[in-house]
This record gives sequence, structure tokens and C-alpha cells, in this order.
Amino acid sequence: MTASELNDLTVLVLGAFIGYEVISRVPTILHTPLMSGSNAIHGIILAGALGILFGAHGTLEVTLGVVAVVLATINVVGGFVVTDRMLEMFKGRRGQS
Repeated sequence: MTASELNDLTVLVLGAFIGYEVISRVPTILHTPLMSGSNAIHGIILAGALGILFGAHGTLEVTLGVVAVVLATINVVGGFVVTDRMLEMFKGRRGQS
């Protein structure tokens, strides 16, 4: 393993630990706004994947671009579905005050 690969792996592992610690300490009331913010970020990722796909020339580049677009789309749609379900939990049932 080269020094560059070791640095990349270190950043990945530290990012995973920090991300877990940050998300696990978020109060329940803030989850919906955070999901909305992450959906916006994932929308930007989808736009970037589309931009890369449109600039692709070779078969490998096009294939990776399509995979990136599909995964980013699934991520955005899934995020909105989760956010919608979370918002439904806050609505009261009809007939109750």
C-alpha cells in the first residue's frame, strides 16, 4: 500500500467515525431539517453526475456516469421518501385535537 492510499484510507476512516459521532448526537427534533439539507446536497451530486455523464467519451466513462446518475437518483428519491414519512409522524390524526 502506497503512502497516498494510506492517507486516503485514513481520511475515509476518520470521516466515517466523525460522521457517526455527529449524527448520533443530533436531537430527534432536528432530524427532519437535516434530511432536507442532505437532500439538497444529494441533488447537487446528481447534477454533477449528469454533468460528468454528458462529458463522457469512452464506454467505461459512460458506464460509470450512468451508474453514478442511477445511484444519486436513488439517494435523492430515498431521502425525500424518508423525509416525507418523518413529516407524516408529526401530523395529528384526523378527529383528534
